Amino acid sequence: MLPKLTGIVLIFSLLAPFESLAQVIGRGGTNTNGSNSGAIVTGVPFLNIGPDSRSGALGDAGVALSPDVNASFWNPSKLAFLESNNALGISYSPWLHKLVPDVSLSYLSYAHKLDDRNTIGASLRYFNLGSIQLVDESQQDLGTYTPNEFSVDGTFARKFGKEFSLGLTLRYIHSNLYNGTFSAGQQTNSVNDIATDVSFFYQHPGEELGKPSLFAFGANISNIGPSISYTNNGDKYYLPTNLKVGIANTLNIDEYSQLTFAFDINKLLVPTTKYDAQGNITSGNKSVPAAVFGSFSDAPGGFSEEMKEISYSPGLEYWYNKQFALRAGYFYENPSKGNRQYLTLGAGLKYDIFDLDFAYLAASQQKSPLANTLRFSVLINFQSGKPKTK
Repeated sequence: MLPKLTGIVLIFSLLAPFESLAQVIGRGGTNTNGSNSGAIVTGVPFLNIGPDSRSGALGDAGVALSPDVNASFWNPSKLAFLESNNALGISYSPWLHKLVPDVSLSYLSYAHKLDDRNTIGASLRYFNLGSIQLVDESQQDLGTYTPNEFSVDGTFARKFGKEFSLGLTLRYIHSNLYNGTFSAGQQTNSVNDIATDVSFFYQHPGEELGKPSLFAFGANISNIGPSISYTNNGDKYYLPTNLKVGIANTLNIDEYSQLTFAFDINKLLVPTTKYDAQGNITSGNKSVPAAVFGSFSDAPGGFSEEMKEISYSPGLEYWYNKQFALRAGYFYENPSKGNRQYLTLGAGLKYDIFDLDFAYLAASQQKSPLANTLRFSVLINFQSGKPKTK
């Protein structure tokens, strides 16, 4: 008996006979990150969904922002510059709730300073895709299934001098989108994979307009790893290897007011998706290095299409008395490459060792499945004495 999906998961227009969920990502519907059918096809796209409220309120800009424990996602090398010796972060977001009520992203992160140069971090990302009711061809109930995906990260970050740091992350990925059903005559399986991130961060204090300032620059290449497949002999899908590059410029206006401008660009380092006449992906099975380097020159439309594959995230953050924050940002993705375009707003409150952050995604109700998305984050910064010098 060939099961059917009678719920909504990954591609929300998929109410047809069951086939590989990974195969239809980016085609004819909505991807899990909110992009449309023009997006480049990858496996486990949840890995690139921004989990926390601070950067979520800044249009998903976070590569060069002042460090907090959620740097594990945006730029792990920033962990070396954490001010607290131990930090814990918890974030939660109901995801794509405009289309389905029970999809959510949860994120737990932790960091510990070994000494004034070295920091270790760990994080858990859990993507719950809700409950799916399964029926056979005769519409007989086969019960419900709850597909889910998660990743577990371990990070090491080290300072080199007072202004520069490097970071290395190892990631375990598990994707469980099936319950052992068949697709195109093949048994489907859960997926397990390993990936790495490499990152750097640079910050330099200075003076602008006669006021103290801090300029920061960073980059992170994330999810570098082998491709995945949900069947033994089926299509393989690249991990969403992604290049994030960002700057942030902070100006201390007076003793109470601080203003930061942040700007990130993102580009997937995977081959541009191509299809044959039957709708099968023909992007090829390149090695990871070949896929990464080839991603800068393989678009059918040449350089102009390559530029369309870059997304942009400008954001502004204002702090008053280092206790209250207001944030705003914008995310832009080309209409032919996913079409995510939305304004973001947010606020933050710092009280003692706690940071409470909130973000709201203000997109068009008619155009975006991400409209009215909320993110909530709590950060706890434990001070346990000055770390050892090494």
